[in-house]
Amino acid sequence: MTAMQGERMDHADAGRADVKHAGAGQARRRPGHRRTVMQLLPALDSGGVERSTLEVAEALVRAGHRALVVSAGGRLVPRLRALGAEHLELDIGRKSPLTLLRARALRRLIVEQRVDLVHARSRLPAWLAVLALRGLPDRGRPRLVTTVHGLNSPSRYSAVMTRGERVVCVSETVRDYVMRHYPATDAARLRVIPRGIEPSAFPPAAHPDPAARAWAAALHPQLAGDGPLLLLPGRGTRLKGHADALALLAALRRDGDDVRLWLPGAREQGREAYIAELEAEAGRLGITEAVAFSAPTDAIARAYAASDLVLQLSRKPEAFGRTVIEALSCGRPVLGWAHGGVGELLAELQPAGAAPPFDTHGLHSRARTLLAQPPVAAVTMSRYTLRAMQDATLAVYDELLD
Repeated sequence: MTAMQGERMDHADAGRADVKHAGAGQARRRPGHRRTVMQLLPALDSGGVERSTLEVAEALVRAGHRALVVSAGGRLVPRLRALGAEHLELDIGRKSPLTLLRARALRRLIVEQRVDLVHARSRLPAWLAVLALRGLPDRGRPRLVTTVHGLNSPSRYSAVMTRGERVVCVSETVRDYVMRHYPATDAARLRVIPRGIEPSAFPPAAHPDPAARAWAAALHPQLAGDGPLLLLPGRGTRLKGHADALALLAALRRDGDDVRLWLPGAREQGREAYIAELEAEAGRLGITEAVAFSAPTDAIARAYAASDLVLQLSRKPEAFGRTVIEALSCGRPVLGWAHGGVGELLAELQPAGAAPPFDTHGLHSRARTLLAQPPVAAVTMSRYTLRAMQDATLAVYDELLD
């Protein structure tokens, strides 16, 4: 979607159909009253945005409110409904100017479902929300929240994510990015709410954990041995820094240590050429027998427990860096490039693991230190729990509806 198309969105004729009941929402904006919150995103298949959508829906239902999600559907819809939330299918994420025609359909859903607040989590759904809400009278118009989940290229199209009455940023990194690229944004509307994990899903593990290591070695014989195990979870894309991990493994093995590396998630359907490239590089470095490229694992906490050092080497700064808090929760040190949300988390929770971006010598040095002397676990990570994220999000809704 181009900036010019975004310009056309901003001036599209939203129409004013289906508004005869729009004022009904106003009467329901009372403290303690059951609210109807509608979250918007392209689809419910997989990913961080989808996970956050389900987590907030769960919190709304638990608090006695009505949780609606509008998307094109996907494999997570049954899980959403199992939480007690409702799914309304509408294709609001297809990147085509024709998608703007669905603004009227979205407005109709908002009115029929007597929605109090709309929460847009992606750019095109946010544009549709702006157009749909514009077609409603001021009295009873639902409030609008947006969440900036990523560091999208600055443009008029992306700027729609700053149009919420409250704009949730998933890290200070994102907040700084928004203010730097969209300086006209009212900083008073921004709220930093980090993503969170369920601590019980990532319990502290003994170190070393022989049983977990034996489990990993049984799955992938390349991971057998008594030497340190490095873990870099991430999908099969160059941006995740797999080549940097291979170079680090080679450097550590040249030091005389029997270090092994596991890359769960690197092996994906459609990414065969990329894996072949990585395997060729491993062969060139002489580390083929010490590295395992695998599909994603459903037992990531056990993978953390099996490891001695977790890597987060994304070449492009990330908005948050969930791997960091998951690994630290399991009691494993993390080594990563000190940029984006990953650098932010490491600076706060484990500074020894923050390496200057793309400084391979610095990365090698820090890896040796972390393996020889693992840092003491973070004192507290209460700010990064799932419940903290849920409570903070509902508090933002309260700001607008109470």
